[in-house]
Amino acid sequence: MIQTRSLASPYATAVSNGRQELVADAPTAKGGGGAGFGAHELLEAALAVCLNMAVRMHAESNGLPLTGVNTRVSLHRPAPDTVCFEYSLELTGPLTDDHRGQLEEIARTCPVRQTLSKRIDFASSAARLAT
Repeated sequence: MIQTRSLASPYATAVSNGRQELVADAPTAKGGGGAGFGAHELLEAALAVCLNMAVRMHAESNGLPLTGVNTRVSLHRPAPDTVCFEYSLELTGPLTDDHRGQLEEIARTCPVRQTLSKRIDFASSAARLAT
């Protein structure tokens, strides 16, 4: 579970998983201070991290000579009702074409990509605090 709390600066928000904390903020163009990741950047980051880790885990468990992975993810809206996550992988190491194909397939099946590819619903359990 992720929890957030407002910080003193307008729109700056502390984000915690109970073990680690980071700061998110709105860009200056939207009245924030730009002091942290934007909300959509966190979505991009979640996919980039998952792609990177999934590829590395597969390479390690299958003895592939992968020495590093760099991922890039950007979110685009090509139409009003469409969102496209564009990503790229930079795989380093003495990999064969077969190795690269395996790793690219693993990237296509990473858990965050699978989650984002499904129908998404939202449920609110908003707590009301006394003032």
